Amino acid sequence: MRVAYFLDEFPPFLRGGLGTYALEMAPRLAASGHELTVYAFRMGDAAVEEEWAGAHVRRLPLPEPAPLLPVVLPSEVAAWPPDAAHFFADYLFYNIVSAGDLLARGEGADLAVAHDWLAAPAAMVTAASLGIPFVFHVHSTEGGRSEGGGSPTVRALEARALEKAAAVITVSHAMEDELLALGVPAEKIRVVHNGVDTAKYDPARIPPTAVRAFRERLGVGCDPLVLFIGRLTRVKGADTLLRAFGMVLQKVPAAHLLVLGVGEMDGEITRLAETIGEGRVHLEFSFLPEEERILRYAAADVCVFPSTYEPFGIVCTEAMAMGKPVVVGARGTSGMREQVVPAGDGICGFHINPHDPADIATYLSLVLCDSALREVMGRNGRARAVSLFSWDRAARETAEVYEEAVRGGKRS
Repeated sequence: MRVAYFLDEFPPFLRGGLGTYALEMAPRLAASGHELTVYAFRMGDAAVEEEWAGAHVRRLPLPEPAPLLPVVLPSEVAAWPPDAAHFFADYLFYNIVSAGDLLARGEGADLAVAHDWLAAPAAMVTAASLGIPFVFHVHSTEGGRSEGGGSPTVRALEARALEKAAAVITVSHAMEDELLALGVPAEKIRVVHNGVDTAKYDPARIPPTAVRAFRERLGVGCDPLVLFIGRLTRVKGADTLLRAFGMVLQKVPAAHLLVLGVGEMDGEITRLAETIGEGRVHLEFSFLPEEERILRYAAADVCVFPSTYEPFGIVCTEAMAMGKPVVVGARGTSGMREQVVPAGDGICGFHINPHDPADIATYLSLVLCDSALREVMGRNGRARAVSLFSWDRAARETAEVYEEAVRGGKRS
């Protein structure tokens, strides 16, 4: 099967969960025998064309859109701050140029695939031009990311893609429920959970000497360490976590918190950390290489992800694979709720109300104060990740949806 695969985030351009997804899934889909032509957004001096792990990747240079702004933009987008409007125009051009390149090359495709709204226009026009099906991957929605608000233009793009898609693949049953509430027919939706490479994310692979050295560098020593990894945006909950951590210190005064991520809230996070004082909060505002992130998982005693909106949450799966207890937001659209068993023989973490600092603090303190519970949770989490959340399974189930869409016939 020849797949025209459109997504903005692709190695070496990684900024979050979608980049991790592409890094793991594209090689597996190619290895299963599918001809994958990936059109990705070009950042910096990334290669315009290359063969990457069995996939043919094109990252096309884009013309400067500034002379046409705001003429080519919807009125709502034209009113955005200049940087944001330019961002939208860049992605509009990325979609047009990518679809045009595919058609001009004349190689054809059996299926057009897009990930989220940033790449949906390219796949839609490619499908319409070639008379082939279109499969839409939904990793999140504009309404969810913005907690009920967001851009009407982006919402309209998502709605159009959901309407035109022969099948919609999403990452959790929680996200499926959100799509059903938006009116997407149930028969269109397929849930394929994301995965984790449990050979790479394996605590046995990290030498204890490396863990000790990192903890000493951080200034933690043998004290309890709480880890947060995620984008510093409102829905990820780092601000609420910092408010909770002040309460944690009342019960576990030796605890430390490491916050790792980048985003527009770094100033606010810094100010909140300063109110806690005593060197107990450590901030790393960077997107680290994977091996460095794995070392931080290995060094942690518990990982916390108090997201208010998290369709899947790959960081949670990674932490579980690394044998760490997890404390996760479990309100609203939360794929982490499906990952984490909060009670019983398989307990591997706790569900919390991500809007309530006291609730976060209660369960973090409980885990930090009980080493036996941490050991049980970590062991169960690792076993659950190994048995349920593999990228090989995700690739196999995704390919089955693609093949089903192609068997369904041509689309107008």
